[in-house]
Amino acid sequence: MTARVANRRIRLLIALFAAVFAVALLRAGWLQAVRAQALGNMATSQHRETIEVPPHRGTIYDRLGVELAVGSRATTVYANPRQIQDPRAAAMAVEQTLGLNADKVYALLADRSRGFVYIERQADSGLAQALQDKHIQGLGFYDEERRDYPQKRIGASVLGYAGVDNKGLAGLELELDKTLTGTQGEKTIVKDPFGRTLQVVDSKPGSDGKNVYLTLDHSIQGQVERVLAETRERWTAKSASAIVMDPRTGGILAMANDPGYDSNKFSQVPQDRQRNRAVTDTYEPGSTFKIVTISGALESGIVTPSTKFTLPYEIQVADRKIHDAEPRGTQTMTTDQILSRSSNVGVVTIAQEVGEAGINDWIHRFGFGRPTGIDYPGESKGIVLPPEKWSGSTIGNVPIGQGIAVTPVQMIAAYGAIANRGVMIEPHLVERIGNGEAPQPVRRRVVTTKTADEVRHMLREVVEEGSGTAAQVPGYRIAGKTGTAAKPDGTGGYSTSAYVASFVGFVPAKHPRLVILVTVDEPRGAIWGGVVAAPAFAQIANFALQYLEIPPD
Repeated sequence: MTARVANRRIRLLIALFAAVFAVALLRAGWLQAVRAQALGNMATSQHRETIEVPPHRGTIYDRLGVELAVGSRATTVYANPRQIQDPRAAAMAVEQTLGLNADKVYALLADRSRGFVYIERQADSGLAQALQDKHIQGLGFYDEERRDYPQKRIGASVLGYAGVDNKGLAGLELELDKTLTGTQGEKTIVKDPFGRTLQVVDSKPGSDGKNVYLTLDHSIQGQVERVLAETRERWTAKSASAIVMDPRTGGILAMANDPGYDSNKFSQVPQDRQRNRAVTDTYEPGSTFKIVTISGALESGIVTPSTKFTLPYEIQVADRKIHDAEPRGTQTMTTDQILSRSSNVGVVTIAQEVGEAGINDWIHRFGFGRPTGIDYPGESKGIVLPPEKWSGSTIGNVPIGQGIAVTPVQMIAAYGAIANRGVMIEPHLVERIGNGEAPQPVRRRVVTTKTADEVRHMLREVVEEGSGTAAQVPGYRIAGKTGTAAKPDGTGGYSTSAYVASFVGFVPAKHPRLVILVTVDEPRGAIWGGVVAAPAFAQIANFALQYLEIPPD
C-alpha cells in the first residue's frame, strides 16, 4: 500500500468521525434545546413517584362493641407478562401458594401483549408472602385492606358489603361510606434504577375513617335469624323478616331476613337475596293495620272503648261485600271487642264514622305513605292512595289493611308509638359515630297517652283471649295483633293461595321494652298470622327478655 492511499483512508476515516461527531452534537443540541423539559420530567418520573396511601376503613361495631365489619391486611398480586420468563412454571407456583387454577393463571401470564394483569386482588398476606419468597421475575405485590365480616351471616342484610376497592356498595356500608372511608393520603418516593424505594421525600397524611357503633345486638340478631330460618323451613315459605326495636329510643336491636347470606361471599349471592326486605319491600298488612282506624276514632272522640255496635256478619260497601273471617250471626260488640276479635265489619263501620278524610289523615299521622327516616339506603315509602283516587269501596278495604302497602319498619314504628304511650320515635340503626354523642332521633306525638293506653289494653286481649294466643311468653303480658293478608295477583284482584302472615306486638305490655314484628311471605300449610308468625314472635321475645334481663310483669 502506498503512502498516498494510506493518507486517503486516514482522511476518509477522519471525515467519518467528524460527521458522526457533528450528528451527535446536533442531536445533543436538539435534546437540550427542544426536548429538555420533557426528558427532565421523564427522568424525574423514573426516579420519583407519588403513591396514594389509602386510609384505614372504619370498623362497624354492635352496641356492645363486637366487631361486625372490620378491615384486615391483604396483599394484591399482579404480573407483567412481558417479564415472565417461564409462564407455566410461574402459574404452577401461583397454584401451589395461592390455590388458584394454574391453567387460568397461565393464560394470563402467557399473553405478552399485556404489560399488567391482576393475579389475585386482596389475597391472604401469608400466602402472598410465600409466593413472593420464590422471587419470580415479573410478579409484583402491594398491600391493601380487605373488608371482613367476622360474624359472617349475622346482620349481613343490614351491614351490606364493601367491594374490592374498599368502597361501600350496599347496606350500611353504602349509607355510611363517607364516614367509614376517611381521606386519602400520599407520599413521594425516590427509587433506584431497579425500582426499589430509596427514600420518602414528601408525605401528605390522610385520615382514617371513623368507627361506627350500631344499635344492633349481635346475640339478639343471631337468635332472630335462627328463628326466621326455622319458621320459613317449617312453613315452606318464600321468605321471612323480623325487626326488634326498643320503643323508648327507636333503636333497632335486630333486623333480619331469611333467606340471608354471608357478606364475605356477597359476589356469589343473587341480588334478590341481598336486599334488606324489612326496609325496602312493601306488603299489604291486613289486620295489623286496624290500630290506625281504632286509634283515630278514639283520639277523635268518635268512639270510646265501650261504645257498642250491632254488627252483621257481612256488610255492603259500594260494590264490595265485607265480612268477618269466621261466619257468625249478628252480634253486639264494643270498640274494645271489635279490635280484640279483629272484626272487619266492626272496623269498617267505625271507619265510615271517621270518614275518608279522617282515615287518610290518620294514615299519614302514623307515618304511612312516607319514609320513616331510618338511616338505611333504599327505604320505600310504601303505597298509599291519595284521597282523590279513592273509590266508593276504598273505605271498606283500607281501614282493614287492604289496598295499602307498608314496609315492616313503618309498621313497627307505628306500634312503637302505641307502646311508647303515643310518642313515635324515628327508628334508627346507628347509635353513634366515633367518640361523638349519640344523635337524638326525631320524636313526635301521634296520639294522647290515654288513647295509647286504651289501644294497648285492647291489644293485650288479642294475645290473652283472641287470635294471638300463640305469642304468649310465660311470666310476661304481651300486647299485639295478628295479620293475614292475601297478596295482590297482579290483575286487580287477590290471590287465593298466596298470603302474608304477620304478628307485631310489644312486651312487657305495661312498660314495653321491646317491639317485635314478624312477617312470613307465602307460607304453606297454614296462612294465619296467629299460627305462622305469632310462635316466632314468642321465641324471639322469650330469648330477648331473658338475655336483656327484663323482669317478668
